[in-house]
Order: sequence, then structure tokens, then C-alpha cells
Amino acid sequence: MATPPQASPGEPNTDKKSPMTPAPPTISPGAPRFTPPNLQQDQIASPSIKNPIMLSPENGVKTGSPVPHLSTPPGPPVFTSPVRPAAVPFRTSPATPQPVAFSSGSSLPTSSPPHFPNGSAELQQQPPGATEESMPAGESPCVLFSAHKLLKHKKLANVPSLGFGVLVSPGRETSTGPQVIHRDPHRCHNCGAYSNLYSNILIGSGQWQCVICRNLNGSEGEYIASSKEELRNFPELSSPLVDFIQTGNKRPSFVPVTDSRTSAPVVLVIDECLDDAHLQHLQSSLHAFVDSVPPTTRIGIILYGSTVSVYDFTEESIASADVISGGTSPTQETLKGLIYGTGIYLSPMHASKQVAHLIFSSLRPYKLNVPEVSRDRCLGTAVEVAMAIIQGPSVDMSRGVVKRPGGNSRIIVCAGGPNTYGPGFVPHSYTHPNYPHREKTAIKWMEQLGREAHQHNIVVDILCAGTCPVRVPVLQPLANASGGVLVLHDDFGEAFGVNLQRASARAAGSHGLLEIRCSDDILVTQVVGPGEEANIDNHETFKNDMAVSIQMLSVEETQCFSISMQNKHDIKSDFVFFQFAIQYSNVYQADIARVITIRLPTVDSVSAYLQSVQDEVAAVIIAKRTLLQAKSYSDAIDMQTTIDERVKDIASKFGSQVPKSKLYRFPKEISLLPELLFHLRRGPLLGSIVGHEDERSVLRNLFLNASFDLSLRMIAPRCLMHREGGTFEELPAYDLAMQSDTAVVLDHGTDVFIWLGAELAADEGRSAAALAACRTLAEELSELRFPAPRILAFKEGSSQARYFVSRLIPAHKDPPYEQEARFPQLRTLTIEQRTKLKSSFIHFDDPSFCEWIRGLKAVPPEPI
Repeated sequence: MATPPQASPGEPNTDKKSPMTPAPPTISPGAPRFTPPNLQQDQIASPSIKNPIMLSPENGVKTGSPVPHLSTPPGPPVFTSPVRPAAVPFRTSPATPQPVAFSSGSSLPTSSPPHFPNGSAELQQQPPGATEESMPAGESPCVLFSAHKLLKHKKLANVPSLGFGVLVSPGRETSTGPQVIHRDPHRCHNCGAYSNLYSNILIGSGQWQCVICRNLNGSEGEYIASSKEELRNFPELSSPLVDFIQTGNKRPSFVPVTDSRTSAPVVLVIDECLDDAHLQHLQSSLHAFVDSVPPTTRIGIILYGSTVSVYDFTEESIASADVISGGTSPTQETLKGLIYGTGIYLSPMHASKQVAHLIFSSLRPYKLNVPEVSRDRCLGTAVEVAMAIIQGPSVDMSRGVVKRPGGNSRIIVCAGGPNTYGPGFVPHSYTHPNYPHREKTAIKWMEQLGREAHQHNIVVDILCAGTCPVRVPVLQPLANASGGVLVLHDDFGEAFGVNLQRASARAAGSHGLLEIRCSDDILVTQVVGPGEEANIDNHETFKNDMAVSIQMLSVEETQCFSISMQNKHDIKSDFVFFQFAIQYSNVYQADIARVITIRLPTVDSVSAYLQSVQDEVAAVIIAKRTLLQAKSYSDAIDMQTTIDERVKDIASKFGSQVPKSKLYRFPKEISLLPELLFHLRRGPLLGSIVGHEDERSVLRNLFLNASFDLSLRMIAPRCLMHREGGTFEELPAYDLAMQSDTAVVLDHGTDVFIWLGAELAADEGRSAAALAACRTLAEELSELRFPAPRILAFKEGSSQARYFVSRLIPAHKDPPYEQEARFPQLRTLTIEQRTKLKSSFIHFDDPSFCEWIRGLKAVPPEPI
């Protein structure tokens, strides 16, 4: 359903139709898709979570740091062993895009400035301050545009195959930190935008002009100054990124506190229907988890099978639990008896570590002779009980002060099989005659349970492991609707244990609201990410607030929103403005408003526009739009064809035709983009590398919500070859890297592979040293990543090596001159080594990158 465009500020409201039809406002289970109203002005607030006060190390934050260190993939990583550059400059996908360059001055609006009768001659344009100019070139900011310039001509700018958009990471930590302001912001009375470094200031009266709607606003005299240099003392007028610490609070009688009584708890909900081998691994992971949890964190432990066991921490010498039937949802009387009883079900780790270890040691394997998939598991009931334990009594009154947990509480489900008993259950067998109906009912129930969890600021993460199918379509809505994640593991071992620790340590803000505002020339057409369209009526406060508002399910660094935009018409001004604002409550109960304002220049030249395109960002935005449609394996196959058509269209629209030929040269300015899209179409997200549809579904959901760094790695792997002396050389992800005397690390986001060549593996001493160096590198690459990838090591020719080979571009089929051009490291090999390398490949039908792009009637771009 398309929403008609709103009238722009100062213009009469008309019934004129939008020149384009936005996508319908359907919300996909993995990543909601929003179709915002056709705005005359939008603005985007870029969020990055930073705490305004100095926090103690015991709360998981470095002393003196304004921000909690959240979990996200580092990019590029810091290596213990130095990485050697490729033999010739080669632009590899892992490079983080450059932040938008802020120009040193700003022009006045293109329309004639209004006449001000108050005696001041002109509006003073704020020049950007030192903060933005000193932004490190390699930093990954909270906002990444697909291009740093916009085409003025609507027809070319809106070519859908390339498109224009931005990635907004609300919880992204920045290296320099934002400017912190302990007062309320100045906002436009007309559209709600915030004052910023590009606002024109009338220094005689302190009035400022909004960059979004051009409205003139008062500042209560705060911006009165004798010169524009004085205005630089205001952080919001000198920095593109600021954090406002709200002075008011929505909750009456609120007193911020950070002690263990009000810190957000973590409740483990554990499957007790495990065989002995799986249970032993799980117990090891749980014991390590207990040792890693900060002493002030409150934890709860619940087991579920056919019943729900809620463990009581009052007993110090034995594992004691209250047991509730799992066949139906718990009644209010049952929950009231539990919550108001004498038991302690949430306890700070410093007081309960010994008891927690005792509980985990007391777990016993499943004894009945019943197949894994047929065992009764009341996962839904267990989560309901966990939510009730976290909420506790309706109001905890202490001396007349209401205390609430800061940030989001977290439930972590450790599941070894499907929910086959109680509410939200599915039959044991797919062949059950009523299975389709029961599955549909279960999905709806689980999604509703997730929404209830979100309403109470509870995030549900589901960590699955083992060989028993967990029925991902049923469990995924519970995680998605609450703002959590679902992750599959091979077993309950190392990777599971790491993810258990990282899931609990993720700092999550709550009550998140992302607002997007842009210049009147720009229309927001689609938003993909972990949120829902927020229906907020601000018209009593701001007469013409046309912002796209998104209610965030949680505020975490591992998340990202992909926002697609179009030109509404030909742009006449030299600049367009974007403002991203996020409001949220952090884990220490402070209300934060983060505001990021970006100005991009507009150009007539197609070449100038293409030179400003950020290939990696553009590829991620295209991939997220594409994956949103790939809801099944057949959809994924269709999307491969869509990728082909997209590349052909980009070549024909922006490339040049080869003389006396029907071929088009792919534009050299965006030469990396088609290779990234080639990786996408043949990799695990769209290709056939991953065998089971459940695995593909989980990867798809992770990708649609993932940060830029992880998204890029999931599209295109990063290839690093081990060299003598412990160094690593970064190479293109081609099968030409499979040289028998070397070791190679391949980082593909959710998996990191270590491949040992046969010749190297035969030398026990060298292979041991190489394997140790590669494993250290793999751990460094994924040190802060969530979910933590599985790290697999294998030798050339082994059955597991197929995981590695299938993710590399088969460039061995190309002629030698193309191989050397795209993989210059080959020039360092002797004739004998090249002959041996060539003979090691097995023929198969997959095309190389050059073969694929020629099949699309395009000439492969020259490598950089």
C-alpha cells in the first residue's frame, strides 16, 4: 500500500501522486521492511552508543571510556603478526569504506534568503569544526553512504540496479567518541530537525535556520554571539556527531541507579533432553560462562523438558528447583506463588557462583529410549516463566522510589531440539497430518511471545546446537520479535561457549527510536533492519514533522539498518542534507539522543558520481535488498538471476559500449562491485554451498540485521596467506591461493577456514607453526564478532576442504594473462610451481568471474 506524498513545509497540501511507488509496508520475519510515507524532507539520526558518564570496569566498560565496548567484527583487524601487502596494489573487499569527507565551508540556501527586520545583516554559516576534519580516514563511522556525491538528474540517479542508500549502525562505537551535551537540544519548530554545524545562524538574535525545511527558529538567546567563531563553542555547531543527555525522564519518581539490584539480569533457559555427549560439552560451556560473568550481573537458571525447573539460589549446598508443569502456559496464581515465595531466582554472580557451578554439575543426560526429535520440550512455557521471573512483582517499591532494570534484560535459550510440548508446540514428525496447521499456529504464538518480551525490554537469544532439527521457522520469530538472534552450532562445544559468553555480555539499550530526515529532494523508499515502523504523531510539537520513525527492537553495536533512497525530482541545489537521530535509554538508565548530520554535494557529471561510489557499501545495500526477497531456496535461485540482470543494467546504463560490438565495458570507477556481487550469488547466502534450508534461513536473518563489517564478510570472504616469519599476505579470494606449500586463512563472516597445503602438511614442524599462526590470526579476526564464527582447520584434499574450495572464485580456468592481472602473486612463483598449481585443480562447471561477466554481455572491469 503506497502512501501519498506529504506537502512540504510552506506549500499547500495537494493530491499530486509520487513519481514512484514505494514497496508495500510488509514486515519480513528476518528483518522488517518499512515503507515510510513519501516525505518532502527526511533526516537521519546516526546512533552510536556512548555512555555520558565514567563507568567502572566491573560493569564491562573501560574506566574513562564514554562508551561500553560492544561486540562487532573488527575491520580491518589489528594483527599480532604484521600483514604484508599484496605484490601490487590490489583493492580487496575487507577494506572499510572511507567516511564522508566534510567540506570546509557551506553555501547559503539556493533560494533567496528571507529579510530579517531585527537589525542583523546576514545569517552566519557555521564552518565545520576540527572534529570532523580530524576524523580518521580508516574509521568506520555510524553512517556509511553508498556514494559521497549525488547525481542531480533524477532519471540517472534513480537507476534501480545501482541505487543510492545508507547504512546506519545505531549502536556503533566510534574511536574518537561523540561530543557530549548535558542539555536539551534545539529543534526546528516546523519539522523537528536538530540544529547542527550546517545551520545558518543569525548571530545578532541567536536565531538559526533549519537545513531540512529552511524554517527560522529561536534559540532562547543561546546562539547570540559577537562572531561566528564564538559559535564553535557549541558542540552541535562544530561537530557532525553529538550526544544529548536528556535532562527530563519519562518515568515519574525516577532515580538512576546502577547497583546489582537493578542491573539487567541474564536468565539461562536450558534444554534438559540432551544425550550424554552433548551434555558434557554443554556443561563445560556453562561452567566457563559462569566464570566469565561480571560479579554484579544477576543470573537465573531454568531447565525445561516436559516440565520447567526454576532453580533457587537460597540453597548453597544442593541444587534445588521449583517445578512447574510445561503442558500449558503458567497461570497467574502459579507465577504469583513463585515470585512472591521464599525462593531467590535471580542472584548476583558474586553471591551465586558456587551454587551455579553446583547446578550445572548436577545436570544428567536424558535416560528414556526416545529419539531426540520426539522428546518433550516445553521451550515456550520455559520462556514465559523466565519472563515472569525477570519482571518480578508489578512494582518494586523502596522508600517511595520506583526502580527498574537498566537496558534490556536477556533470556538465552540453550536448545538441542524443537519445541514439541506445551504452548507453541509442533508435532514430532513432519508427516503428522496436522503439521502445517500446527506449525502456522506455533509461529504466530512464538512471534506474539517475542513481542511481549520486547514490550518488557527483554531480549531472547536462542543458541541451538547438535544434530536434531530445531524447526527454525518456529523459533526464529521469537528471537526476531524480541530483538534477539537465533544461531545454529554443530555442537555445544567451543563456538557455542564463546557465543554464550558474548550474548550475555552484549550491552543493549532500550526504548530505541531512529528518526530519518532528509532534504526535500530526497525520498526514503525502503528500510531493512531490526525494527518496526513507529507510528508517532509529533504534529502538536512540530507542525510538519515528516521524519521516517523506526522503533528499534534493541540498541546494539552488532546491528545495522539499510536505508534506500531516491531523488524526488531533479536537484537544483549544490548540497543535500541528511540527519539521523536516535533516542534510547542506555544500560545505566540515561536517556540519550544521538544526532548525526551529513551534507553531500550534488553533481551533474556521471563520472564524478561513480568515482564517489563506495563499492563495499553499495554491495551490502544491494545484498540486503536482494536477500529480503530470498525467503526460500527457489527464491534464492531467482535472486541469482536478479543479480545477473542488475550487473548487466549497470554496465549498459553507466558503462560504455565497445566499438563495433554489443558488449559494454563495466565502469572502471566501480570495478570492485561486480566481483562482490559474484561472491554474493555463489556464496552461502544465495548459492548452494549451505545444504539445509534451516541453515540458509538463519544466515539470511543474521545478514539482514548485521553490521556493515559482518555483512561485508558474509558476502565476500577475506583471504590471507601465511608467509615465513609469521606474516600474512592479503590476496584476492581466488582458488589460485591454494598453493601446496602454503597455509591460507579464509574469513567468511560466520565461518573462518584454515587450509593447509599438502606439501606444507607433510613437514610436521612447519605445518604446526603455520597452523598455530593461522589459528591466532583467525581468533584475532573474530575476537569481538557476534555471533562468533566456527573456526575449521583441514588439509588439502580432505573431505572438509570442500567448504574452503567452494567459497573461492575458480580463477584457474582463466587464461594466464587474466590470472596475473587479477592475482599478481602468481608472478612470484616459478614455472615449476605454477605447473604444479595448475595440475592440482579438478575440473568443474562453475564459471570464473571473467566467464560470468562476459556471459552477461559485459567486459570485465580492469583490476585496480
